[in-house]
Amino acid sequence: MTHSITYQPEFDYDIGYDYKDLGMSNKLFCTFSTESNLEELLSTIQTKYKIIYNKIFVLYSKSQDEYICTYNVDQVNVTNFLDNTILVHRKKESNTLYTINSLNRLIESLNGGVLDVNYRVEWTDYQNCILLTKGAELKRVNTKLYRIIDL
Repeated sequence: MTHSITYQPEFDYDIGYDYKDLGMSNKLFCTFSTESNLEELLSTIQTKYKIIYNKIFVLYSKSQDEYICTYNVDQVNVTNFLDNTILVHRKKESNTLYTINSLNRLIESLNGGVLDVNYRVEWTDYQNCILLTKGAELKRVNTKLYRIIDL
């Protein structure tokens, strides 16, 4: 399987695609944007993908001064990703978004450097944020709901 990570200078974390995760038909995509590009990006998302549940959630990170658009996509006809887009997972009870790499880093940091797939994360400690990586570093980006777009 191919795993590609590229650093986008515009955003301060790893942006990459893990193609082994593309087997399921419903994916949660997360696309990062500046304020100046947000409206154009939202329009592009709506024309490029079949959005499941007819909603795009736009989050805002004050510390990073960036917008984070999340949306569920019917993966069947997706052949490529928009720039600055990653696949994420979500814990509904805490509204936490995370990548698999960031979850692994989090478990290692909480468990004395040991990656244990059975380790239980206390998700309430990570409410309203997205967990990302930059190289070997775990990054926590706190977010607030900016708006919900009903399609």
